[in-house]
Amino acid sequence: MPAQAGGWEIIMKKKTRQQIILIVIAAIIAIIIVFPIYFLVISSFKPLGDIFNMDILPDFSTLSLDNYRTVFQEESFGGYIYNSFFVATIVTVVALIFHAMSAYALARLNFLGKNVIFTWILSTLMIPFSVIMIPLFIIVQKMHLINNLWGVIIPMIPNAYGIFLFRQFFLGIPKELEEAAKIDGASYFGVFWRVVLPLSKPIAVTLAISFFLANWNNYLWPLIIAQDRTLWLVQIAIANFKTSQSVEWNLVMAASCIAALPIIILFFVFQRYITDGIKTAGIKG
Repeated sequence: MPAQAGGWEIIMKKKTRQQIILIVIAAIIAIIIVFPIYFLVISSFKPLGDIFNMDILPDFSTLSLDNYRTVFQEESFGGYIYNSFFVATIVTVVALIFHAMSAYALARLNFLGKNVIFTWILSTLMIPFSVIMIPLFIIVQKMHLINNLWGVIIPMIPNAYGIFLFRQFFLGIPKELEEAAKIDGASYFGVFWRVVLPLSKPIAVTLAISFFLANWNNYLWPLIIAQDRTLWLVQIAIANFKTSQSVEWNLVMAASCIAALPIIILFFVFQRYITDGIKTAGIKG
């Protein structure tokens, strides 16, 4: 018995040692992730001369809201936020509707060439945006949408990723629910709108946040299309906080904090749906 008790003590000591190591590793990773965010937030309140002061605790007497006032009053940042919000919202709403309808057809309807169409849609995921950027620009130019926010919006709506995830989610919905609705006289559209879509809230919210985030942070395509300063999106505006000789890093930090705030709020409000959507959107045949 004493030998057995000694064995248990050794095992418990090993487990405790392993737990301490894991906690230390987790703490180090957390610090590496959190410190840049902390530096961003603190620097947004600093004057330009103190930006590169890397002290953990800043001189609180120098912190102020002047950078935020300058960003909104002198740089018309509110207009850029509106442009980004308009583009991201329209793309997200329209994309969700069309992606869900397309995915439902691919998941439930039987028609000639369905598998070929689905394979073709998936193949577009392997094509980098840089490959289609010039042909896309020529198309938008022919449509007279240069220097127009719709020229930014329309090419961003088609997305094979959204169609794929919606389809995989729809395949996991029991067909009996749809058949019961059809017995009650519902059409395909009625089944889709009244039965399938309400059940798809987790994946819809997950994709909505993904689409909104991607378009809120979009830089290259809006930079090409929205050349008029009044049409700039928030990321373009942040990149242009500079003078002829230097970058106004204090304004960049303040504007970056403002730009990150909507995404942080969205994540915390809808995080339950995000985890549910990730768990339920499995790979189904």
